[in-house]
Amino acid sequence: MKKLLSLVVASIMIMSLFVGCTNTQEQPAPEKPAEEAKTIGLAISTLNNPFFVDLEAGAKAKAQELGATLVTLDSQDDSATEMSNVEDLINQGVDLILINPTDSDAVKSAVEAANKAGIPVITLDRSANGGEVVSHIASDNVAGGKLAGEYIVELLGGKGNVVELEGVPGASAARERGEGFNAAIAESDIKVVAKQTANFDRAEGLTVMENILQAQPEIDAVFAHNDEMALGALEAIKASGRDIIVVGFDATDDAKAAVESGKMAATVEQLPKEIGSLGVDTAIKLLKGETVEKSIPVALQLVTKK
Repeated sequence: MKKLLSLVVASIMIMSLFVGCTNTQEQPAPEKPAEEAKTIGLAISTLNNPFFVDLEAGAKAKAQELGATLVTLDSQDDSATEMSNVEDLINQGVDLILINPTDSDAVKSAVEAANKAGIPVITLDRSANGGEVVSHIASDNVAGGKLAGEYIVELLGGKGNVVELEGVPGASAARERGEGFNAAIAESDIKVVAKQTANFDRAEGLTVMENILQAQPEIDAVFAHNDEMALGALEAIKASGRDIIVVGFDATDDAKAAVESGKMAATVEQLPKEIGSLGVDTAIKLLKGETVEKSIPVALQLVTKK
């Protein structure tokens, strides 16, 4: 009887073991964990300029499309604030930092801080003169300045007096736009009678242009490194009652409306939303381990009424 009982117990144990092995084999493989969403920091030079508002909008839209989180901090056109913003993003533990520099030289310290923290950096619209930058996304500002200069040469028949309103000193965009413009007029009889910064700001563009109008009795055209300064200059010119050609840069909505109405002669169109969008798209590719281009150009064109 004991032998029979032992045989039954052994049989049950063998069957249980067999069933257990069978069930283990039939268990579905565990699902792979979902890819963790990436957080991208954006240190933007200023949100007090329609161009950079559009740049951020493009970055936001692409981040939402790709399921990433975008953290934007406004540097208010101040290099010290920019440095603080980048340090804040580092402390937040973002995966990558997009920087739209206030000053191409001063931003070096911020880029190096991100490098030290092991966080990759991509620059937008303006370059950085130092630190390790994985990719730079911008329009060809030299070519844009040249477009503006060539159009002014055409409108003035190759001779006359022009004023150049410069952007923020040290910003690569200001330097490059000025370089292209002056190269375009170099072979003509056009003379730059005044050249002064208005820091990419409309109010400063108005004030600076008022002072230049008082000092210069003969001005045929103005080239402003951005539309905000061009629109400010336009107000000063209108108040003076003088007839002066104005060409800007960026093709903001206000500037395009001024061109369409005939108040401004032209503006060089960039695509700020595309710059922002490409920034986030490139960031995600890089964070996925893909190779990205060191320099990514964005198209531009001259906008005139015709």
